[in-house]
Amino acid sequence: MVLGIFQIWMAIDAARRREWVMMVFCLLFPVWGAGYYYFNYYRGQGPASALTGFELPGAGDRRRIKEIQTQIHHLDNARNHFDLADIYFRRGEFAKAEISYRESLTRDPKDIDAMAHYGQCLLRMNRAADGLPFLEYVHSQQPRHEYGYTAMALAEAYAALGKKDAAMKIWERVLESNTYARARVQYAGLLLEKGQKKEAQEQLQEAISDFEHAPRFSKRQSRPWIRKAKGMLSSTRA
Repeated sequence: MVLGIFQIWMAIDAARRREWVMMVFCLLFPVWGAGYYYFNYYRGQGPASALTGFELPGAGDRRRIKEIQTQIHHLDNARNHFDLADIYFRRGEFAKAEISYRESLTRDPKDIDAMAHYGQCLLRMNRAADGLPFLEYVHSQQPRHEYGYTAMALAEAYAALGKKDAAMKIWERVLESNTYARARVQYAGLLLEKGQKKEAQEQLQEAISDFEHAPRFSKRQSRPWIRKAKGMLSSTRA
């Protein structure tokens, strides 16, 4: 059971990164393929989507950056700029990521993944107003884009701009089909602002319960949110 969950998790992550060959390997070889992907691709991923800071860049990233820069020199296509931007994003180098996302969109203005990631990059740079149109457009075209991650960024952008009701609606939709701690904790925070203490406590308790029963490999991004959930829950019971 756990092996099956691990296999699907790695395959989904590979698909999100457009690592199609590795996605197939993960699906065809549950032990070797998923394990190889975890140690060589997934483990080096920074927790940018969790809003918790970033890991120090590794040698693998530096080599990959040089490879892509060489490819851009010879081919200069949208995909290479997009891949480079994603690496910078994971490393927390948002200014560099922004430039590369813009270069990608200049070459392919209809790339919905580049729009979504560009919008999230601007959000991380405290430019929610600039990122909002991109996130709104992607969400209108694909509400479940990238397994709800784009929707979560959209909700965060709305909240940052003071559009709390709009943010709550997005969080509710995300939680209809996902159990992300990132979603539950931020949704609970908005519930508390509205004075809905009991509903907020339920969301926080559910996030903690889900985390306790989650596979070990899926806990890394959720752990900072669970710490926050426990602190919020404690303060509401004081």
